[in-house]
Amino acid sequence: MKAPKATPEVRLPWEISADEIAAILAGSHSNPFAVLGVHKSGSAYVARCFIPGAEEVTAMALDGSVIGELKQQHPDGFFAGQVSLAKQQPVRYRARRGDAEWAVTDPYSFGPVLGPMDDYYVREGSHLRLFDKMGAHWIKHEGAQGIHFAVWAPNAQRVSVVGDFNGWDGRRHVMRFRSSAGIWEIFAPDVPTGVGYKFEIRGHDGVLLPLKADPFARRSELRPKTASVVAPELLQEWEDEEHLKHWSETDKRRQPISIYEVHAGSWQRRDDGTFLSWDELASRLIPYCVDMGFTHIEFLPITEHPYDPSWGYQTTGLYAPTARFGEPEGFARFVNGCHKVGIGVILDWVPAHFPTDEHGLGWFDGTALYEHADPRQGFHPDWNTAIYNFGRTEVVSYLVNNALYWAEKFHLDGLRVDAVASMLYLDYSRKHGEWIPNEYGGNENLEAVRFLQNMNTRIYAEHPGVMTIAEESTSWPKVSQPVHEGGLGFGFKWNMGFMHDTLSYMRREPIHRKHHHNELTFGLLYAYSENFVLPLSHDEVVHGKGSLIAKMPGDDWQKFANLRAYYAFMWGYPGKKLLFMGQEFAQWAEWSEAKALDWNLLQYRMHEGMRRLVRDLNFTYRSKPALHARDCEGDGFEWLIADDNENSVFAWIRKAPGEKPVVVICNLTPVYRENYTVRLPIEGRWREILNTDADIYGGSGKGNGGRVQAVNAGGSIAASITLPPLATIMLEPEI
Repeated sequence: MKAPKATPEVRLPWEISADEIAAILAGSHSNPFAVLGVHKSGSAYVARCFIPGAEEVTAMALDGSVIGELKQQHPDGFFAGQVSLAKQQPVRYRARRGDAEWAVTDPYSFGPVLGPMDDYYVREGSHLRLFDKMGAHWIKHEGAQGIHFAVWAPNAQRVSVVGDFNGWDGRRHVMRFRSSAGIWEIFAPDVPTGVGYKFEIRGHDGVLLPLKADPFARRSELRPKTASVVAPELLQEWEDEEHLKHWSETDKRRQPISIYEVHAGSWQRRDDGTFLSWDELASRLIPYCVDMGFTHIEFLPITEHPYDPSWGYQTTGLYAPTARFGEPEGFARFVNGCHKVGIGVILDWVPAHFPTDEHGLGWFDGTALYEHADPRQGFHPDWNTAIYNFGRTEVVSYLVNNALYWAEKFHLDGLRVDAVASMLYLDYSRKHGEWIPNEYGGNENLEAVRFLQNMNTRIYAEHPGVMTIAEESTSWPKVSQPVHEGGLGFGFKWNMGFMHDTLSYMRREPIHRKHHHNELTFGLLYAYSENFVLPLSHDEVVHGKGSLIAKMPGDDWQKFANLRAYYAFMWGYPGKKLLFMGQEFAQWAEWSEAKALDWNLLQYRMHEGMRRLVRDLNFTYRSKPALHARDCEGDGFEWLIADDNENSVFAWIRKAPGEKPVVVICNLTPVYRENYTVRLPIEGRWREILNTDADIYGGSGKGNGGRVQAVNAGGSIAASITLPPLATIMLEPEI
C-alpha cells in the first residue's frame, strides 16, 4: 500500500517563505526591494512591510485613500496583503499598537533615483556632479518628499542608512544596490533635514562594520559626536558677481596677492573661550583684513575633523564645513561678505591622506576602498594616516568633485593643496624596502601626478577665477606650469626655499651675516622657475620653532628692527605674499590652536608699530604695479647691489612696463650708514615711500627726510643715501 502524498503548502500571493521573513527581520536579506514594497502578483498587487512595534497595518495611497488591510506575518512587525491599486506606485501605511497610531511611507515602494547615465559616468570617472547625487539630498520623488541617500560601497554585502528617523535600526532602510556602479541608494520619504545619520555596512565577509559617516555629507555633528547630518540645499543670495568676474578675467600672476593665513578657531575667541561663529568671525575678521590691506584670507582646513590639534589637516568630512563655527550657510555668508569688499577666500585642502578614525573612510566597506591595502602604499608614516588610492577611478572622482564643490557651492577663490610632495613621491618619508616603485622602477607616484593634473584641468575649466596653490617642498619641475606643457597645472607654488633660506639668514647675528650673503641672493636664481607665493606660514611658528619675532637675534629693539626689515625685504621681493596670523603684530608666543592670539600686545608701541608696517607694506605693494605686476616674470627685477657682503646691504629695482620703478634697499646690520652710494635708473628726485625705521613703526626715526637726489656723474646715475640701522627703505622717482 502506497503512502499518501503530502498536501502541498498553499501560499497566498502576498506570502513569502519563513526564511525570507527571517532574513528581513535579521537585516541580512540580500535584496529587500524584491520582497518589501508593492509588487505585482498575477493581475493584482500585493504590499509587504516591516514596521517594528506595529500590531495592525492599513495600506493607503499617498493621497490618503485606504487600499487594503495587511495581515501580520510575524509578530516582530512583518505584514503583507493584497492592495487595490491600478498600477504599481508608492504607498503609505497607518500602523497601530494599542492606542498609538503612526504613519509610515514605504521606502521600498519607490523606484531608484539614480539612472543608467549616472552609473556610466561614475564608472568612466567623468561625473562632475557627484556632490548633487551622492550623500543625502532633500528631493521630491514619485509624489513624495524626503531624503535620497547614496553611498559607494561596492564590496559590501548589505548597506543600510540609520539615523534619528528610524531609531538607528539597520533593518528599516536597507539600500538598493546598483551593481554596475557599486553604489547603494534609497529614497527615504518624510525624513526631514537636520537629522543625524550614518551608514550601517555589512562587509563582504558578513561582518558588521562600525557605523560609517557619509563621505559626501555636507554637514556633520559637533565633535566628539561623529554622525553626518542631513543638510538642506545651500541657499545663499550671492552678491559677488563683480568680484568673480574680475578674477575670472584677470591674469592672477600680475595682480597683487597678499594672503592672511588664519586658523579660524584661534584668531579670536569669545570672552568665555568658545569659538566664534562664522557670522561673528565675519564681523571682526573681514573689517580687520580690509583695514590691513590683505587681498585674501587663507583658512587652515575648515572641513570636518575630529581632533582639534590636527588643525583640520586630518579631515573626516571633505564636503562638510566643520560644525565648530555653525552651519554651512554661515560659511557661505562669510565668503559672500568677503567678496562684497573685494577679499578672496582660499581653503587649505587635503587630498593627500585621511585619518583612520573608525567612522571615517578607512576600510569603508570592509575592504581597502579609498586607500591602498598594502601599507607600503596606503599608510603614511609621518601622520599615521591612510593615503588615497589615486589609481582608483572612483577615488579620483570623489576628490576632483570635492574641489569643484567648494568652488561652485561656496564660491571659493582658491585651494591651497597641502602636502603635495608626499603625494608625488612613492618613497616619501620611507626607507629602502618600505615602498613600491612605479611601473618604470622609479619613485614618482604617476597616479598622483595624473590626479593632480586632472584636478587642476577640471577646476580651471569649470571655474577660471579660482587659483590652485601647491605646497610642494621639493624641486619637482613645472608644478605651476600648464598640463598641456607637461606641468602639474597649479596656478602657484609655495616657495619653501625662500622661507628656509631667508629665515636662516635672519636668525644669524648681524656680525655673521656677511658670511652667509648668498642665502638672500641665491633665491633669485630660481625665482621665476615657478609662479611663487612667498610663505611665512603656520609651519614656522609651531612645534617648538617659536614665533617670527622670537627667531630674530639681538635685544628687543634689534628683534623688532630685524623683523621689520625682513618683512619689507619680502614685500619688495618678487612673488605673492603670505603671512600667518599674529605675526603681523609680532606675537611673542608660539602659536597654539587652543587659545586666541595675544591681541593685548597691540597696546604696546612696538607691536602696534609692526602692525602698522604690515598694513603699509600691503597698501604699498597693492598700489605700486612695479611691486606686483611682474612678480612671476624675470623682467620685473634687476639687482643694483648684490655683492656688498661686508656691509650686508642689498638693493634692487622692481619694475613693470609703463609704470614707475621702485627701488628696495636693505641694510641688515645695526650700523647706521650715511652717504652710501646707490646706483639708480633715473636722474632727479626720488621719494622715500617706505622706511621700516620710521618712528611710527617703532624705529629710531633715521632716514632721508623723505627725499634723495639722483645725479648723473660721469655717465652713471647714483644717489648718496642714508641707510638706517637694520632697516629696509623703498624709493620711487617723483616724475
